[in-house]
Amino acid sequence: MCLCFETIKIVDGVCENISFHQSRFNKTREKLFSSNQKIDLKNAIQAPLKGVYRAKVVYGNEIENIEIRAYEPRREFSRFLLKKADFEYAYKFLDRRALEQRHEGFDEVVFVKDELLTDTSIANIALLIDGVWKTPKSPLLKGTMRAKLLSDGMLQEENLSKSDIKIAQKFAIMNALMGFKILDNITIEEEN
Repeated sequence: MCLCFETIKIVDGVCENISFHQSRFNKTREKLFSSNQKIDLKNAIQAPLKGVYRAKVVYGNEIENIEIRAYEPRREFSRFLLKKADFEYAYKFLDRRALEQRHEGFDEVVFVKDELLTDTSIANIALLIDGVWKTPKSPLLKGTMRAKLLSDGMLQEENLSKSDIKIAQKFAIMNALMGFKILDNITIEEEN
């Protein structure tokens, strides 16, 4: 069985959105590894008290490794490619080969499954339509930032198709590290 991981942002000693990471961690361990043993992520992570860090917690039945390093924001995004997702990724597996598809001239891929938008290789997505931020109802992976924003009422789940991109006023990506990031001046093209 492939190991899984959580990526957690630490700011001045505080693990952000830890309850959402803990929930996914528990559900994954129970479903994939038949583990009911309780492990408290917050206690397992030795969070630095000053600065912004990225903690990568690799686990199976138990925590295998915790790597903490300074957080460096990812690149900018301006060109996206719509690509068919012919794989499943309901759990945050360490083996990400299916997700890590790069295409010349594009910064990132937006996956489409059963004619509906899902997410990118590193983030969930949201479209601003008629003043409401909408996120795909069935992403490949239900991210922790997405879960938090749904819980806070900032996002609504909806089946979103490629045609919804044309009517959206704005496009955003979100994950545990970058938060909710609205992207301006982007192009989204369909794969030939």
